[in-house]
Amino acid sequence: MKLDAIAKSFRIDKPEKFRLAKHDPADTAGLSIDKDDAKTMLADSVKRLRDVQEKLYADGRWSVLIVVQAMDAAGKDGLIEHVMSGVNPQGVDVRAFKQPSAEELKHDFLWRIVQALPEQGRIGIFNRSHYEEVLTVRVHPEFLAAQKLPPQSSGKGIWKQRFKDIRSFEQHLARNGTLVLKFFLNVSLEEQRKRFLDRIEEPAKHWKFSMADISERKLWPKYMEAYEDAIRETSRPEAPWFVVPADNKWFTRLVVAEAICDAMEKLDIDYPKVQGQALKELKAVRDALKAEK
Repeated sequence: MKLDAIAKSFRIDKPEKFRLAKHDPADTAGLSIDKDDAKTMLADSVKRLRDVQEKLYADGRWSVLIVVQAMDAAGKDGLIEHVMSGVNPQGVDVRAFKQPSAEELKHDFLWRIVQALPEQGRIGIFNRSHYEEVLTVRVHPEFLAAQKLPPQSSGKGIWKQRFKDIRSFEQHLARNGTLVLKFFLNVSLEEQRKRFLDRIEEPAKHWKFSMADISERKLWPKYMEAYEDAIRETSRPEAPWFVVPADNKWFTRLVVAEAICDAMEKLDIDYPKVQGQALKELKAVRDALKAEK
């Protein structure tokens, strides 16, 4: 199976049938390659991404929003680093959304997200995102209390309301020229355990570990339920979710890079063409510069 077909196989096109338990975090879609081959394949995708990013920037009509969600130690940071390693940093913005500030809590849950949306011609990457409001906040109801919502906005139906708001928000973005791609890095509980141990045993990785990670690990079933509902409720053609196996980092990176390249190339963008009087003036300047010799 070709890499583009592999990437498409992890896109959730029938969300009503989605069940997270049916997705194997260790799946590699039958792709059996060594690390050198994986690096070569990723380098090819990175080059494609760099080429299409330049056209995106020059064209200036589209923007791209890439949402990355995952449990701790699933490889979000490494994914962003490796997949975006070859693009022009002037055209990419990475935002990490952590606990809302006092100012952000005075606004609706999408307010801080809107402030961080990519401009036309740019790629925006959200390392965690507005989905924290239907994931972490759902698992920790005490966080909801800090938002001081009126009674009609904080009852039992709040998650359905927020799913509807998110769908409408992402549809609005798509209608106005933002390509929305969402990736859930599906790591297993056992692989997370190994990566936590790796962080503890290697001094250079101690800074990555937090005792809060262990507390969240104990809530794994609740998080999986929340992720399943969020993906089922918000994967739509204009803003699809990709549930990407994350136990093998090399495979995760290949799938995400291919999915991004494929979607951006389908925008059918190119460098603006200079025509008419502007082209004549350009040729005149060229001739003048050559004559200076």
